[in-house]
Amino acid sequence: MKRTMTPRAARVRRHIRVRKNVKGTPERPRLAVFRSLSHIYAQVIDDVERKTIAAASDVEAGVKAKASGKKKEEVAAIIGTLVAERAKEKGVSKVVFDRGGFVFHGRVKALAEAARESGLEF
Repeated sequence: MKRTMTPRAARVRRHIRVRKNVKGTPERPRLAVFRSLSHIYAQVIDDVERKTIAAASDVEAGVKAKASGKKKEEVAAIIGTLVAERAKEKGVSKVVFDRGGFVFHGRVKALAEAARESGLEF
């Protein structure tokens, strides 16, 4: 039987549906999450000015050292803490969470909870 939609296409479709309602403003930017099979990325984005305010990922040199030998969920929590700290340095304390079409559990949830614990409100 032919598959009509790939899992990636389904995720992109969900993301488009979510993005109809989730928009980042200068007062409350969007915390966007992307996860691949091996890595996780997070950005705080102002959609009005189309600028990335803060970003963090596990491919950065400093994070790789902290993340070596840890589970993917633990690495996601490190990224959540790091992106929250970088956003607070830029004066951002409230964000809108954009899960990127991914289910809110596992690594995405770990990143969100770590960002909340580090002081971001959403």
